[in-house]
Amino acid sequence: MFEAVVAGATDPDIEGVEVVRRAALAVTAPDVLAADGYLLGTPANLGYMSGALKHAFDTFYYPVLDSTRGRPFGFYLHGNEGTEGAERAIASVTTGLGWVQAAAPVVVSGAPSKDDIQGCWELGATIAAQLMG
Repeated sequence: MFEAVVAGATDPDIEGVEVVRRAALAVTAPDVLAADGYLLGTPANLGYMSGALKHAFDTFYYPVLDSTRGRPFGFYLHGNEGTEGAERAIASVTTGLGWVQAAAPVVVSGAPSKDDIQGCWELGATIAAQLMG
């Protein structure tokens, strides 16, 4: 799923957009401040976002709170069951940050299908295309 999101975001037809990848446990507030938009991905573990993504939000939330409002974001997540809690948690944090959901999330339960992978590609391309120019 990650590879498909990156492939969409780095499509050659999308010009002037630099895609920077950061693992959730490595992302910093300066990374978030330097970005014009965000693509988030996480497994849904026990019905909640990963501890790594939660840690990332805990790390940068207050340092970026007033500076990133209105920036576009999208997200994808994968779980075997019970993804609703992860979806709610991401929505809650990003609403608090004032980020604007710029594409429908890709939520996959079970093994990702070809359509799910295509949806991930489209998610990446949609967010990146909104940052062109």
